Amino acid sequence: MSTVTGSAAAGRIPAVLVLEDGRSFHGRAYGAVGETVGEAVFSTGMTGYQETLTDPSYHRQVVVMTAPHVGNTGVNDEDPESDRIWVAGYVVRDPARRSSNWRAVRGLDEELAAQGVVGISGVDTRALTRHLRERGAMRVGIFSGEALADEATLRERVRSAPAMKGADLCGEVATTEPYVVPAVGERRFTVAAVDLGIKGMTPRRLAERGVEVHVLPADTSLERLYQVEPDGVFFSNGPGDPATADGPVALMRGVLERRTPLFGICFGNQILGRSLGFGTYKLKYGHRGINQPVKDLATGRVEVTAHNHGFAVDAPVGQISDTPYGRAEVSHVCLNDQVVEGLRLLDRPAFSVQYHPEAAAGPHDAAYLFDRFVELMRDESPHQLLEGQRA
Repeated sequence: MSTVTGSAAAGRIPAVLVLEDGRSFHGRAYGAVGETVGEAVFSTGMTGYQETLTDPSYHRQVVVMTAPHVGNTGVNDEDPESDRIWVAGYVVRDPARRSSNWRAVRGLDEELAAQGVVGISGVDTRALTRHLRERGAMRVGIFSGEALADEATLRERVRSAPAMKGADLCGEVATTEPYVVPAVGERRFTVAAVDLGIKGMTPRRLAERGVEVHVLPADTSLERLYQVEPDGVFFSNGPGDPATADGPVALMRGVLERRTPLFGICFGNQILGRSLGFGTYKLKYGHRGINQPVKDLATGRVEVTAHNHGFAVDAPVGQISDTPYGRAEVSHVCLNDQVVEGLRLLDRPAFSVQYHPEAAAGPHDAAYLFDRFVELMRDESPHQLLEGQRA
C-alpha cells in the first residue's frame, strides 16, 4: 500500500523508515517520494535485484537489501520476472550513482520512480537486518516528502496496516486470463500451471524441455484445468499466508485424486503440505536470497538455492507419514535451521520444493528438478511411453 507524490532522482529529499515496534532509520528518498507500508523483510542476494523486485511473491513486502551497494547494473527489459515491480517498498544502503552494464537501459532509481515504488537509501541496512533477525519480520513504513510527520503519527500508520499472517494475496497477483507458453522445439508434454504468483522464468524453464505450458488463473476449477489435457500439473510460487489458500488446496487434492504428475514450488510446496494434511506456520524472519543451503535427504547432496518464503510446512523430518494420498516424506531441509524445504509422495507421482529452481539470477544447482518433473510425466504417461518406444 503506497501513496506517491513525486520522484527523488537526486536523492536529496529526507526520508524515514519506521518499524511497528517503534525503531526508526533516517535516510534519503530513493525512487518515488511519498509513503508506503508493508512487511519488512530482508534479502541476502548480492545480485539479481531486478528479479527480486518483479517477483510477485514480494507483493506487500518492503525489501531490505543486505548487500550494501545496489543498482550498479541498472535495469534492462530482459530480466523482469513479471510485467511490473511488486515490492511495496525498497531499502538500500549505498545506491549506485550510475549504471555500469552493457545491457542497462535505465537506472534503478529511475525505474522505481516510474513505477511509483517508494524507497529509502542511506540506511544502515546491517543494523536493520540484525533488528529483523532478532525481533522478526514486522510491519514497516517508508515516508518522504509531504508524507513526513512526527514519528508517533507515522508509527500509528504502520500499525494500522494489515499483517501478512492471514493475508490472502494470490488472487491479487495471478493472471486473470489463461495464456500459453509454447514448447521450444518439438512439443513433448503439456503442463497446466496454476498461477499463484508465477515468475516468468518458470514456464520458460519447462518450455526449454519441450513442454507446452498453459498458465491458468489461481481460481481455476478442476474441470477447466483438465480441459488442457495435461500430462502434468504445476503449482507456482506466490505471496501471502498459505493457511488462507483453501481454493488451491481443493484444486490440488483433485489433481492428487486423479494421480496426474504434480510439481509445486514455494507456495506450491505449502499447498501440497496442506493437501496432505500438514499444517503451515510463519517463520520468524523467513528465507530470502540466492545463497541458501538445502540438503537433499535422499542423496545427501547440498544445493545452494534461491529462496523467497516467510511461511513453511510443519511436517516431521526423517520419518514417513501416512496421508490421504499414500505415504509421504520430507525430501529436503534447510541446513541453516532445518526448515522443511521439500515434500515427496511415495505412492503417487507428486513432489514439491520450497525454493526456486528456475533461479534466473542464479544459482542453478536445483535446475535438475525440472528434469525430474519431465521424467515423472514420461514415466506416468502411456501415450508418452509409446512415443518413446517408437523413437
